[in-house]
Amino acid sequence: MPLSYEGKNVLVTGGAGFIGSELVVELRKHGADVTVLDDFSFGDLQNIRKLKVKVICGDLREEEAVVKAAKEQNIIFHLAARPFIPLCYQRPKEFFAVNADGTLNLMLATLNEDLDMIVHVSSSEVYGTAQYVPMDENHPVNPHSTYAVSKLAADRICFSLYKEHGMPITIIRPFNTYGPRETHPYIVPTVISQLAYSNKLVLGNLESSRDFTYVGDTVRAILIAGQCKQAVGEVINIGSGKDVKIRDLVYLIARLMGKKKIEISQDKSRLRPFDVDRLCANYDKANRILGWEPTISLEDGLKKTIDWYLTKGAEWPWERNPFYIELLKLSSS
Repeated sequence: MPLSYEGKNVLVTGGAGFIGSELVVELRKHGADVTVLDDFSFGDLQNIRKLKVKVICGDLREEEAVVKAAKEQNIIFHLAARPFIPLCYQRPKEFFAVNADGTLNLMLATLNEDLDMIVHVSSSEVYGTAQYVPMDENHPVNPHSTYAVSKLAADRICFSLYKEHGMPITIIRPFNTYGPRETHPYIVPTVISQLAYSNKLVLGNLESSRDFTYVGDTVRAILIAGQCKQAVGEVINIGSGKDVKIRDLVYLIARLMGKKKIEISQDKSRLRPFDVDRLCANYDKANRILGWEPTISLEDGLKKTIDWYLTKGAEWPWERNPFYIELLKLSSS
């Protein structure tokens, strides 16, 4: 479907983050007047500083900031969250407060606003390990982490308010998204940054498999959902329909970076207490309702990501974040 956000007031929560900043870029291209709400604990201002957008520095837990941001908006894309799973084991209360209570704050702030659409961006982690593949939206939910539980709680808040108050909410569940401007040390940016300086890698679980989607494809689905009335009240998966074992992903990235021989050692501290073994999306519903399908292959997406990293001075936003700088120092000491 043709996309136009011309003349629309659009709020993007978490708009300085990885997926959020890509979404803001595309919204500006399509004529939207964009407001970004971000607390900048992990979002990076450099991701959006060249864009003509209104920025509100605020936390989802701060009702006043949320009400201010939601005022007179036409469309809201809700991406703000604490998403980095390894961190949720140390900060479960914070993850719930931001991801679940923060989502409730946002939805209640918009209850009396005349909105066209709210797109709540969830996570495939709510499903837990695949009981069958590919995983459709009817797959049982069995979250394996505090993060996943908090995201599922946010999903149910949104769905309940849609049912109880008729709020125009769509829930999008991306599987693993990768690409430029990553604000957390997930597997793809971690491997790329380690291989940029050495043939030796220190990683966690190499035997799990994930469904990887390039950020441009994920954002395109979110943009379409923001204008698709048929998507209201629906949960929609976004993924490639193919999964790859992490070990194979590592060797693919190494090949694309010209590394003929690599050494991998396992850091047991990187292993999750209750890991998800496999995720693989069924995106039939996205195709049927949104007319969406992935267009960028894993290899092409990784090439784009590697090229961006190397041309941007071999640095991810998370590598200049004081929190992760300190964390990396502690893990290497």
